[in-house]
Parts: sequence; C-alpha cells; structure tokens
Amino acid sequence: MDTPETKSTVPTANWVANASLLWTHRRTLFRVGIASLVLSGLIAFLIPKEYQSTARLMPPEQGSSGAAMLAALAGRSLGGLGSLGSLAGLLGGKSSSALFIDMLHSRTINDRLIDRFNLQHVYHKRYRIDTVKYLVRHTKLDEDKKSGVVSLTFTDSDPQRARAIAAAYIEELNNVLTHSNVSSAHQERVFIEKRLVTVQNELQNAQKALSEFSSVNTTLDIKEQTHAMVDAAAKLQAEMIVGQSELASLKQIYGDDNVRVRAAQARIADLHGELTKMSGSSAEPSTESEKSGAGNSSLYPSLRQIPRLAVPYANLYREVRIQETVYELLSQQYEMSRIEEAKDTPVVSVLDQPQVAEKKSFPPRLLMMLLLTAFFVGVTAVILLLRNTWEKVDAGDARKVLAQQIAASLHAHTKGLFSSRRNSQ
Repeated sequence: MDTPETKSTVPTANWVANASLLWTHRRTLFRVGIASLVLSGLIAFLIPKEYQSTARLMPPEQGSSGAAMLAALAGRSLGGLGSLGSLAGLLGGKSSSALFIDMLHSRTINDRLIDRFNLQHVYHKRYRIDTVKYLVRHTKLDEDKKSGVVSLTFTDSDPQRARAIAAAYIEELNNVLTHSNVSSAHQERVFIEKRLVTVQNELQNAQKALSEFSSVNTTLDIKEQTHAMVDAAAKLQAEMIVGQSELASLKQIYGDDNVRVRAAQARIADLHGELTKMSGSSAEPSTESEKSGAGNSSLYPSLRQIPRLAVPYANLYREVRIQETVYELLSQQYEMSRIEEAKDTPVVSVLDQPQVAEKKSFPPRLLMMLLLTAFFVGVTAVILLLRNTWEKVDAGDARKVLAQQIAASLHAHTKGLFSSRRNSQ
C-alpha cells in the first residue's frame, strides 16, 4: 500500500518533472517568445489608432413643458393629465435621458451625419445601411441612473473628425427636437400666425374701402368737416343778413337804380348762391355714376349730404379701427407665443463639450504585445508537455493505436486531395 508520504510526493514529482522538461526546452521557449514578441509588435502597430471624443448632455428638467414634449415625441398619450405632478409621475426620473439615447441612435440623425460628413465614402462602405451600422458601433451612449446625464462618446481614427461628429450629434439632436415640437405653445403660435395673415388682409381691405369712399365723396373727417361747414354757413348767413340790411338802407337813400344798390344786390345774390351750394340737396344720388362720384366736382360734400354720408363713413371707419385693434392684439400675442414656444422647446444642455483627443484610446500596444507573447509561449509549453506525455504512452496502448490510425488516415486523405488538385491544374 502507498503511504501518505508517497501520495504527497506524486504531485511534487509531476510538477518537478514538468518544470524540468520546460527547462530542458528553454531555448525553444525563448525563440518562440522572441518570435511572438516581434509578431505581436507588428500586429499591434499595424492596427490603426483610434481616438475618442466625449460630450456630456443634461436633459430638460422633470415636470417642465420640455419634458412633456419629449413624452409626446416618445408616443405616450398625455390625455387626461391635469397637472405637471402627474406628468412627472408618468415620465419618471429617466425617461428624458432614455429618449435622448433613442433619438441619438435614430436613423434620422444617422442619415444627416452620413450626408454631412460623407461618411459612406470616408469609411469605404458600399451600402448606406453598413455605414449606419458602423456609425452606431462607434457611438457609445451611457446614462447616469442617478443624475440622468447622458455621456456621448464617438470613436474614430481621426481625432478632429471624432470631435466634429460628436459635436454634430448634439446639433442634429437639437434640430430634431425643434422640428418635432408638438407643444401647445407651438400650436398656438402656428394658429396666431395664420390668423395674423388673415387679419392683415382684412385690415388692408377695410382701409382700401375707407379710402375709396373718402376719395369719391371728399370726406376726410365727417365731424371736423361738419363743424367747419356749419361755421362757414353761419358766417355766410350773417354776411347775407348784414348785406340785406345795408341794401334796405341804400334803397331808402338812393333808390332802386343806384349803382351802390345794384352792387349790394349782386353781393347778396352771390352770398345766397354760396349758401345754397353749401347747403346742397338732401336727395339720394339717383344714378350709379353719381353714386360712384362721376361728375362730382365739389371739393367737399354739402351740409344736407353729410348726415347721409356719416353712417357709411362711420361703419367703414369703425371696421378699420376694429381690424387695427385686432391686428395689434394678435401681434402682441404672436410675440408672446414665440417666447413661450422657445421656452417649451427642450434644448439640449451640454455639460461638457467634445474635445479633440490628445491620446489614442486604442490599441494598447504594449499590453497587446505582452499578452500575445505570453499566449504563444504558453501554447508552446502546453504542446511540449503534451508531446512528452504522448511519448510516455505504451506503443501497444489501444488509445494510442487508434489515434495513430486516425492521424494516418487523415494524412492520406489530405495527401490524396492535394494530389488530385495538382493533376487537375
């Protein structure tokens, strides 16, 4: 029977034997190590350098109108929510950041970046879908679960291009958010903008109608014209009364055929004609030409026509004033809605702008050389140990005989295959 001392010395004997074998083949292992070091060095230096540019983004605050817009963009139904508190409960603490990540990986932003930097030609891709996949693979997006901050890292062989594409990601994300704005402030701004155009046209039509009416009927300001004409008629009436008194006195002194009497009569007749012309007729225009002002050579309307003109003039003037007031109010509301829309649009807040990388991020050449060298030396050592174990196996062992037969069969088959190919050539 084996004693405990014999059992404990078996592993030690095996370890010593293996170490002794490897020491015997130390030159072989050394040569393999040198060759592996050179080969791994060539591999490490042939791999192109890669540079990373990182930007950190902060999503909109929770419960804000910007977050509501992000939820709308994500396709969530917000109907029936009565408060921002319920909205924040629906969104949670991570929905905005998660949506940012989905949008940054969207085909829309990828297509814009491909066209902007001509990446299909830069990356030598035949198909556009392959360029999209390459772009996604080299774009890393991480979300901080506590703060919600999103880190965007882009990797490229050119440090300047890596920084430019990382910055372009942020710009295109802002563009997508702006053009996809579905907030209530945006809808209000669009409605007011359309309404403002309509009111402006109505105001121009009302001003044109008032100007045509005033031009045809020589009405500038009905109230002022009425005061002026009444004052002028009163002066004419007073002058005519004074003239008639003078005429009566002259008749008593000089008789009816005196020159001064005839002159006074002529002056009274002129005053009466002016007064009659100023008073005019109260009849409505009977023909279309008179209504349109054709043949009307008077510089001002008569006193009897002013009341008839006052009503349509007041209506036209009131319409102009109404349209002016509506236009002013809509203009103020339009500016306010633009401000609210700008507040509601979730602009990406950049905590850290992407920078040009000063050092490569890949490959770690020294580490790669050491690992590859250790790997090849280890494989060589294992092969030496297996060969030594194989040689110690008895030649009559069934397992060894089977393995030799299989190896001989494979060798013969391979040799015959190569021979047939040579003959065919």
